[in-house]
Amino acid sequence: MRILVIQQKRIGDVLTSTIICNNLKAKFPDSTIDYMCYPNSIDVLLENPNIDNIIPMTNKIRKSTFEFIKFIFEIRRKKYDAVIDVYSKLGTSLITFFSGAKYKVSYHKWYSKIFYNYSYERFDAIKSEFGLAIENRLLLLKPFFSEKITNVKPKIFLKESEIIEAKNLLKSYNIDSDKPLIMFGILGSEHYKTYPLDGMAKIIDFTVAKTNATILFNYIPNQKEQALEVYNHCSEETKKHIIFDLYATDLRLFLAILSQCEMLIGNEGGAVNMAKALEIPTFSIFTPSVRKETWQLFENEAKNASIHLKDLKPEIYEKHTEQYIKEHTFEYYAEYPLELMLQKLDTYFQEYKN
Repeated sequence: MRILVIQQKRIGDVLTSTIICNNLKAKFPDSTIDYMCYPNSIDVLLENPNIDNIIPMTNKIRKSTFEFIKFIFEIRRKKYDAVIDVYSKLGTSLITFFSGAKYKVSYHKWYSKIFYNYSYERFDAIKSEFGLAIENRLLLLKPFFSEKITNVKPKIFLKESEIIEAKNLLKSYNIDSDKPLIMFGILGSEHYKTYPLDGMAKIIDFTVAKTNATILFNYIPNQKEQALEVYNHCSEETKKHIIFDLYATDLRLFLAILSQCEMLIGNEGGAVNMAKALEIPTFSIFTPSVRKETWQLFENEAKNASIHLKDLKPEIYEKHTEQYIKEHTFEYYAEYPLELMLQKLDTYFQEYKN
């Protein structure tokens, strides 16, 4: 059986959708499973034994009608038996439709019957110990599974050489191995997903005071100015614990460094999802406009916790739409009571130690 899984969008989405590949390969070990995604997400798929080929959906293909049509014919020539379109937009609908696959699977939309022969309504408000992002992806496996699916956690696979490289890099900075090593996701994937930088510095101050940890920042070179702003807001004592110039030059190295950390704290997003896939404990801060029911993943496990404005002030969500809150994100970030956040973080530290 030849299977194509399509998931464009961000790294967290791409990583989460690997549970589809993991389960299909377990059930159909002789199958060939290909994964289509944007080039900037490929690194979280590398070394996954359940993915045979990665197919990049490049800007050249997306922005040229001629290249896109040529790409569709290339996909058709691969003769897939099943295409699972997790992204479910017009472009991927066309790819799925013209693939010639027997199973064309996606989420239900008003036009679904044109492109797919299996489509499912997304869950919107069910209780889940895993999170709706997981439950909705498992829906797309219904044509292939009658039994209950228990393999629900995305995984990242690192080579031993990558782990050794990360360990050597940490050693070159003379990091004290007797102290906890904590990664901070100081910046969100978008402006509206970034908790105010001065507030993040206070959370870092609190973390150092409570744990005596060595702190790493997750940022890339073009974000150095913002990272410095967070650093400069920290207390002088905290600055002694921050290894500011140690950062990954590519995503695979970041993953290897993250695998050596005791936990990740910071803005909810791709880095948090990657940490969970590496079994690294997480404490994440949600932007007020992101639906917590969808992305509060695996918080049935004590090592994962988060804080969302909806948990603290649900009345705001009764009064305003999520779109309105998104448009006024930083007004609503100001509604987060810092003391309550620090209390929850302190509780998390205590429970994690136990």
